[in-house]
Amino acid sequence: MKKIIAVLLIAMLLLAGCGKKTDATSDLTYVQEKGTLIVGITDYAPMDYKDDSGEWTGFDAEFGRLIGEKLGVKVEFFELADWDSKFLELDAKNIDCIWNGMTITDEVLKNTACSNPYVKNAQVVVMDTSKASDYPDADSIKGLKFAVEKSSAGAQALDDLGITGYVETGDQAGALMEVKAGTADACVIDITMANAMTGAGTSYESLGGVLELTSEEYGVGFRKDSDIAPKFNELMAEMMKDGTLDALAAKYELTLVK
Repeated sequence: MKKIIAVLLIAMLLLAGCGKKTDATSDLTYVQEKGTLIVGITDYAPMDYKDDSGEWTGFDAEFGRLIGEKLGVKVEFFELADWDSKFLELDAKNIDCIWNGMTITDEVLKNTACSNPYVKNAQVVVMDTSKASDYPDADSIKGLKFAVEKSSAGAQALDDLGITGYVETGDQAGALMEVKAGTADACVIDITMANAMTGAGTSYESLGGVLELTSEEYGVGFRKDSDIAPKFNELMAEMMKDGTLDALAAKYELTLVK
């Protein structure tokens, strides 16, 4: 009888252990138990940027905080020093998602559990607008010296055109600075950023988007097989339906994917 009881106790302990292991594999449980959703970002207006008080704001920052409220967790922003490290930071659990106007690409789909798309975007050539008439199409720009964010959709757009030897920067803001400094003739960045950061009233008044190279969509990348991704999609669909995201998109002059 004692042997039978011992065997039963061992079986119960094993089952309990299995139960704990199953819980541990839930990314959503992991985030909710620690009480924070750590969001990997770069300084990228109008999606994520600091306001006058030094707090992160922007479409993605506001959207992220709203999702955090619905998940019952605090949202913390982790500024990525190098956009190229985003998947490593995600896998190492230094961040819980990549949410920074990230274009949905094959690489993103391979390395993350990507959300449904939420904002439309395009890759655009930015340069001195006084020279725009000299570059009406993709063929005309092939002799220019470009700056582009490393491992970005903009870099891929240049690669697809056979343009090589461009200057790589840590983020899109760095690519804009190269053009302003005259170390590059043009850069390729997201049209959302080009609209927000160039033209009258900005630090880049003489620059502007002159040629669209691609059209694309933004998504949020969670860890592979993460159960946060389907939950995010569910919450986002509710916010699309009740008008929350329409109001936020209007505030930042963005176009939602519906």
